[in-house]
Amino acid sequence: MSKVTQEKLLAGIIFGDNDNEEYIYLPGGEVGSEAPLCVLERGGSREDLPLEEATQQVHRLALRPCAHPLWGKRSY
Repeated sequence: MSKVTQEKLLAGIIFGDNDNEEYIYLPGGEVGSEAPLCVLERGGSREDLPLEEATQQVHRLALRPCAHPLWGKRSY
């Protein structure tokens, strides 16, 4: 598990792959919670993941900081 990736998720960075339509992010409502849940979007489906598992998926899927297609562009 990467502590840096965890901290980036907690800071609001969206990790994704626009070509494969895969995204992992921490919803605003989870900020400050005791056991935050991230969202994994893949195609049209959504799944909640504990922060540790989300971090593992970011690395397994080789996701990079990106812009979510519905929420506009961000520069990283």
